[in-house]
Amino acid sequence: MRQMFIWVLLTLLGTNALYAQMEGQALTDSLLKELPRQKEDSNKVMLLSFLLGSVSGANPEEALRYGQQALDLATKLKWDDGIAGAHGQMGSVCERQGNFPKALEHMKKSLEIYENQKNIKGVAAALCNIGIVYQNQADNVRALEYLFKALKIDEEKGFRQYAANVTTNIGVIYLAQGDNAKALEYYQKAYEVYVSLSDKGGMQVASSNLGTLNQILKDYDKSLEYFGKALKLSHETGDLRSVGINWANLGNIYADKKDYATALPHFEMGQKILTEVGDKYPLAYVIMSIGQLYLTVARDTSSKPASRAGKININNELAPGRYLPIVSMPAGRAALLSAAVDYLERALALSKEINTPNIIRDCYADLAKAYTLQGAYKKALDASNKLHEIKDSVFSQENKESLIKISMKNEYDRQRLADSLKTAEKEKIAAINLQKQKSYTYLGIAGVLLLVGFSFFIIKERGKSEKERKKSDGLLLNILPEEVAEELKSTGTTTAKHYDNVTVLFTDFVNFTQAAEQMNAQGLIDELHGCFKAFDEITSKYNIEKIKTIGDAYLAVAGLPTADPRHAENIVRASKEITAFMEDRLAKMGSERTFAIRIGIHSGSVVAGIVGVKKFAYDIWGDTVNTAARMEQHGEAGRINISETTYNLVKDKFSCDYRGEVEAKGKGVMKMYFVG
Repeated sequence: MRQMFIWVLLTLLGTNALYAQMEGQALTDSLLKELPRQKEDSNKVMLLSFLLGSVSGANPEEALRYGQQALDLATKLKWDDGIAGAHGQMGSVCERQGNFPKALEHMKKSLEIYENQKNIKGVAAALCNIGIVYQNQADNVRALEYLFKALKIDEEKGFRQYAANVTTNIGVIYLAQGDNAKALEYYQKAYEVYVSLSDKGGMQVASSNLGTLNQILKDYDKSLEYFGKALKLSHETGDLRSVGINWANLGNIYADKKDYATALPHFEMGQKILTEVGDKYPLAYVIMSIGQLYLTVARDTSSKPASRAGKININNELAPGRYLPIVSMPAGRAALLSAAVDYLERALALSKEINTPNIIRDCYADLAKAYTLQGAYKKALDASNKLHEIKDSVFSQENKESLIKISMKNEYDRQRLADSLKTAEKEKIAAINLQKQKSYTYLGIAGVLLLVGFSFFIIKERGKSEKERKKSDGLLLNILPEEVAEELKSTGTTTAKHYDNVTVLFTDFVNFTQAAEQMNAQGLIDELHGCFKAFDEITSKYNIEKIKTIGDAYLAVAGLPTADPRHAENIVRASKEITAFMEDRLAKMGSERTFAIRIGIHSGSVVAGIVGVKKFAYDIWGDTVNTAARMEQHGEAGRINISETTYNLVKDKFSCDYRGEVEAKGKGVMKMYFVG
């Protein structure tokens, strides 16, 4: 239900101690007053860097503007430390926004400068930061690669505090992988170093991580103990941001224990303090957690209504001068759902403001559930559609090229894939050779009279091997286009390719949420399978490449990997067949057992290739994919909505009705047409 607040030190480029005790707007105001007095020198670069740090939580875009000013000035001064520092800080802001390609671009520039300078401490910090970006992308192989490089430097050079920071992040990765024993080992190792250094800030981070680990292990008493330590330490250091976060962490534990009456005031205290600090990123998480708590209570008919909490002495000891607020939880399911929606919508608005895709995704997921329970099915469907948009892997043109460079051109991953394929092939050949050797041995023993019989045996075994090879090839072709599969088998890698003339098809089931509520889980899966199987058969007839299904959506493209001058025409013909199939199915089965469909089409250029090396998938990216999705979203049930570009390609083949200009999110006003 809730997000766990796993706190790690995201950057080793700290703020000047002069400002350590200042918080929020007071710090920003001081820095802004000082800025005009500074000359165009390294001091001004440092001041701009401090400004970046002071506003990064509340206003990431403003932080990036200060970062760019610092970078421009440092470049003008030819001050390498300033350039590297600005890149590192801007990378951290981009990483918090979820813009991982841009974060890596900044951080790798920072690393390059430090390496050229032979600045060992800077190199270690940059390696750690790059590892954290990969960690947040769930690319644990590359994350550990960079973090262990950083750890080696820190330990060799005696950078004990830096080593503890890196050790903490390594523990986070092992925790994410489910290796709790290793996570505990690294967390405790980091904690011991922080204690030996009397580093209360580090001890606070380590205590929070140990609290999270014990929460996962469901040892709630230990978890409360560790988060209590973290809260006390953050109070002692004056780190109000961490104070607010740790109140919310305690709320998470009580919520896991289903002690909602105690969880709610802890969350509210976290919200109050983080609002004072003005750090919108953790604040959005806490507001969302309150909404999720109300939603859980509304759905949990066995839970007792929470009344209120008063001044709790133990918490007052942990955080002197702070008392839990008295909070009354609304009575009745309708009031609880209304409160849940209110908090989730607030969290969504805040996370959109600071552009944090992970929070946006979770808010839409929970809003879809809350709206459904309220009976607001149109809102539920809209939230569900928005959730699909975020999950789609549909990237902007800017991020697309960066992602391809990161995912496809990393020699380590490519070699890993090649090695795994070569190993499989060697094992197959070895098995065949072993069988041949056995056959030859038998021939020598049995003599010439058995030659014919064993010849038959060898032929039969070869036939089995060929059958297995064809089976493997068939499975591969179910995942990848034939041309891509052949390239992968022959070279162990594939190259992302740009295609100028393709047409993209998006489908979506209109009444999916309502129908899903009336169907059991197996019935729902069976119906989706039946529909998508028919779509596969239809698209195959028209030389269309299915890309993937996303929930109840279906994505396909014509014109790749082999060029097809009739790409737009073929997509429209397939769409008409799909629409007819679904209309017939709806008439026979009714809206309680199947769905109405909406189809969107757009033509243009895309980039296609394989992402990842484990459970890899062939995918497409580009503005054409985004626009096709917009065509689908602005269509109608039972209709095929096409863009002006596609219309110009098919207007001589099909009758189309001009809809006029329609406002499409992120695209502006677009001309749209329904295929007759």
